[in-house]
Amino acid sequence: MGKGGVREVLRGIAAGVLAELAPERCLARAVRVEGEELRAGPYRYDLRRFRRVLVVGFGKASARMAQALEELLGRRIAEGFVVTAEGCAAPTRLVEVAEAGHPLPDARALRAGQRIWALAQAAGKDDLLVVLISGGGSALCELPAPGLDLEDLARTTALLWRSGATVHELNAVRKHLSALKGGRLAQAAQPAAVLGLVLSDVPGDDLATIASGPTVPDPTTFGQAVAVLRARGIWEEVPAPVRAHLQAGAEGRLPETPKPGAPGFARVRHVLIGSGRTALALAQKLGREAGFRTRVLTGTLRGEAREVGRVLAALAEEERRHGRPVRPPALLLAAGETTVTVRGKGLGGRNQELALAFAAEAAGLPGVALLALATDGRDGPTDAAGALVDGTTWDRLAAAGVDPWRALAENDSHPALDAAGDLLRTGPTGTNVADLVILGVERRAHA
Repeated sequence: MGKGGVREVLRGIAAGVLAELAPERCLARAVRVEGEELRAGPYRYDLRRFRRVLVVGFGKASARMAQALEELLGRRIAEGFVVTAEGCAAPTRLVEVAEAGHPLPDARALRAGQRIWALAQAAGKDDLLVVLISGGGSALCELPAPGLDLEDLARTTALLWRSGATVHELNAVRKHLSALKGGRLAQAAQPAAVLGLVLSDVPGDDLATIASGPTVPDPTTFGQAVAVLRARGIWEEVPAPVRAHLQAGAEGRLPETPKPGAPGFARVRHVLIGSGRTALALAQKLGREAGFRTRVLTGTLRGEAREVGRVLAALAEEERRHGRPVRPPALLLAAGETTVTVRGKGLGGRNQELALAFAAEAAGLPGVALLALATDGRDGPTDAAGALVDGTTWDRLAAAGVDPWRALAENDSHPALDAAGDLLRTGPTGTNVADLVILGVERRAHA
């Protein structure tokens, strides 16, 4: 099992997974150039038939994806621009890299959106537009719909986050407040050929949700966006221009986002170069190499973070007592994205809250540990990527003078787990494929 017990095994698996999830490695596994042919997944592009290759991108992995694409295409790239999160830039020669704020859009995101829109509109029928898409792109690249401004979008996004909205709900609203998202970027690029290279951070890898689907037909509607805000209890809190815009769309007074079957997508193709499922496969491989039996629970993990943590603690107890569903030493793995309905005024993130709730229910349970990791290196508005907790975490919190129950009530998981020494700090990883959760159970002494 490795020196240091199950905690160190989980720490080693996390490091190995992050190394293999590097955007340049993901892109290299899916894309290559042979002679004058660009091969991306099942698609083939004869580069001699294109007047120009243009590159745009948005998301936490976009800079390193651009860097890797430059290595493949070299001077074939005529012009390019990508925007990434602060701390995620990478040196490039041909593609310009900018940074913007996340998780809320700022003025830099607006400038990036304008630049990317202009490049897309400049593409002609003999051009190939390569679009590098990764998690975080919704906030990093913005172009408000007519009648709205950046503050309207930022305020609405913040309210949705605090309400516990899922990423699908959040982006259904975002797509209907934007002039760029929900398939509109692909339409702006017509009649050019468009190739989207996608690193997914969304459970289920729904292309229409990742970065709010700027190159994909949008199955959601204005009416659904209104319903999300009402269901989350924030309809009256969002800015008045947002309510007016969505209501006008729901009543048919504004054109809908382009739907499946709409014109303008005939020359648009997408290749998924990595996702939460990639992370799970890598974690399984590394776990088996470390001597563990492994089982994937789900690649679409979702739900309230603290409730998911409690369920995982129940699984840990079942493993310790009865050796089910996998006989220890065992790893149970999941990937996806939970949510937090913010009721307190504390500091934390969904992975930290999940881990703290697990620690509460697993207190005193020997030989178990749980790793909850944001693969982009940032869990919520904190400096941590997540946490690594075990059956001793709860006692260590008490010994440090922390009231963990109060921390949970106040959504204050970050300082609590910091006091226990259980935070994971990776810094920006330059990638983003959803969250990875691993429950590790050591071999029972009598097994």
